Amino acid sequence: MERKTKRTLNLSNLSKTSLLLFICFGIDKCVAVLRQMIIGRQFGLSVELDVFNIANNLPDMLFTLISGGALSMALIPVMSDIINKDGKKAGWKLFSSVANLSFLCAAGLAILTAIFAKPLVVSEIGIAPGFTPEQQSSVIHLMRMNLIAMLIFALSGYVVGGLQANRHFLMPALAPIFYNIGQIFGAVVLSPSEPYRIGPLSLPCFGMGIDGLVWGVIIGAAAHLLIQVPALFRHNFRWFPMIALHDPSVLRVLRVLGPRILSVFFIQLIFIIRDNYASRLASGAVTALSYGYMFQQLPETLIGTAIGTAILPSLSLYISNEDAKSYREVIEKACRIALALSLGAAAIMAVGLGPLIGAFFAFDETQNLLMMRTLQGFLVGLAGHCLLEIANRAFYAQEQALVPLLGTILNVIIYIISGFLLFQKLGAPGLSLTDSIAFTVQAILLLLVLAKPERFLQLLKGKTFLSAVTDLRKTLLRSIPGAAAAGGICFAVMSIPNINNLVKSILGMTAALFFYGFIILPEIKLLRRF
Repeated sequence: MERKTKRTLNLSNLSKTSLLLFICFGIDKCVAVLRQMIIGRQFGLSVELDVFNIANNLPDMLFTLISGGALSMALIPVMSDIINKDGKKAGWKLFSSVANLSFLCAAGLAILTAIFAKPLVVSEIGIAPGFTPEQQSSVIHLMRMNLIAMLIFALSGYVVGGLQANRHFLMPALAPIFYNIGQIFGAVVLSPSEPYRIGPLSLPCFGMGIDGLVWGVIIGAAAHLLIQVPALFRHNFRWFPMIALHDPSVLRVLRVLGPRILSVFFIQLIFIIRDNYASRLASGAVTALSYGYMFQQLPETLIGTAIGTAILPSLSLYISNEDAKSYREVIEKACRIALALSLGAAAIMAVGLGPLIGAFFAFDETQNLLMMRTLQGFLVGLAGHCLLEIANRAFYAQEQALVPLLGTILNVIIYIISGFLLFQKLGAPGLSLTDSIAFTVQAILLLLVLAKPERFLQLLKGKTFLSAVTDLRKTLLRSIPGAAAAGGICFAVMSIPNINNLVKSILGMTAALFFYGFIILPEIKLLRRF
């Protein structure tokens, strides 16, 4: 009886944590959309913004490899286990050893990237072979500036992992909001040549152009780190100047970190491949893909990342305590919730978001059509992205990194082949559709492996999935036709004549959302008990 009560409490805590992350991530994404609206209105789908977006990608890849998702996925399960068994001091010793080693690697990679920036950009297998020499020079300059932000983010990424291992989620969830605020400062103060006016107030302007956007990234990275520092000391943080490679717990992290770094490398390689293909398309393709991915990431973060982030420490503790039943229950519920929410969100956004995007960014009709077609390609794979967030964490909670690595390698192979076939025929929408195909296939395969090989045949017959395929099948049978109907409702409202398109968009998506919410009421109730 005592064990059952404890498990119920943990699931209740997961529900609260998921709601907290949903709210914080939602605020972050709203601020991010505001940031992109400001930048988009300044630069449009221009060559300058294409240069800025491409210059961000390689430093972002290095950050993610060394201290972002790679480190957190490897560190959190082991650190949670150490804190649970040996206390916080032992946990912070582990944290210090791993963070010290990782930061030295990050600094070394930053230096090498700065030195070899030119061949990394201009090579035929580089990030912008299709740009003009002048554009390539700008990419090199901005990319070197971005490495400063990458090193600051490296420190901040370690802090995120350490706090989440201590089950502290608030400050890591707020940090991205401050990062976006820093970028907005760069966009409205550092970048413009004419001052922004808010009523009678004129903001200062420094006329730095694209360079101002990069300085905004650097300022945002610093804010991302500093907002989390007070939370460290609430959890008795201590830094130890050590790299204890002989420590068994450090070796446990490194055994997972190696394959995880390779997995993240291949994921980031997809963005490099995407930019390589897109640089050969017409002006604006790179930015359309960046904006489309940003809008797809809004529901993906609120659904998949929020749920995945919330469940990882608990999954790790269930594995540590050999509580297989609770481990399975959390994954099953997470998959059902993610499927139900993501399918509806994809359908409603694909139909109704066009007028809002056009109004926010002041795009002309041609630009808005390109933007929406590209976004729709990404939304096809929204459910796959959300399920992948859960599947990956299910493996990392077990300290198993090989299967996610193999899945990511397959993803890259599919992306290269599909992207090559589709980008010349469909342009930027072909690349976003390629993303959906590759990530959805990866998610399905990881969930198949998670269901255990001996259950494959039963799974295909619809008899089992993580011991609960019946409920999952019911979720799919409600969600798929429900999402189609919700999209139809949104389309019908938007087809009403003599009403402003922006008003029709809001009304149509609101009506569709209420309808779809009724359809997936069982999953909404499940989320409350999660």
